[in-house]
Amino acid sequence: MPKRRALAVDGHSTFYAQQKVGWFFDPRRLLELAAEDPEVEVGSAFWYVGLRDSADQRPFRDALTSLGFTVRTKPLRELAATAHSRSEMDSRQFIRANLDVEIAIDLMAVAPRIDEVWLLSGSRDLDRLVEVLRARGLAITVISTDGMVARELRNAADRFVDLAGLRARLAKGEALQSPVFQREA
Repeated sequence: MPKRRALAVDGHSTFYAQQKVGWFFDPRRLLELAAEDPEVEVGSAFWYVGLRDSADQRPFRDALTSLGFTVRTKPLRELAATAHSRSEMDSRQFIRANLDVEIAIDLMAVAPRIDEVWLLSGSRDLDRLVEVLRARGLAITVISTDGMVARELRNAADRFVDLAGLRARLAKGEALQSPVFQREA
């Protein structure tokens, strides 16, 4: 019987990790990598993304769905961070959609029928989830990059894989043809 693997991609965290390493991965190639071992079957694949509005990233979300990902979304919220020192006179704005609860619910729901999780995130808030999943006997691999993954999450997992080392396997390929329409400079 093949080992069953689940993927959970924290879109926000992974976007910034990809920016840090200087390249973006192809979700299709991620699924191929996850399923390349003949002893492994990808049982679930989730992608979590914050949206400015319901039409935001629609083509990308549709492409993910057609590849087999379950896409979970949440509206972005603007949060004000007040100044903590006298030198910071103005407040800064942060925009985010925290989908950690959705990640936890989905992975706990599929846990009885999977053996392993690949978690693409760096969120410290997921370390307790990882501990609980490991206590249930699941093997947990966290995929992120140095400087973008919380030490607590990395330590809670069975294995850490640095995204930077997966470039040859996951990076988006160059376009096969020139764009039909090009902007003039």
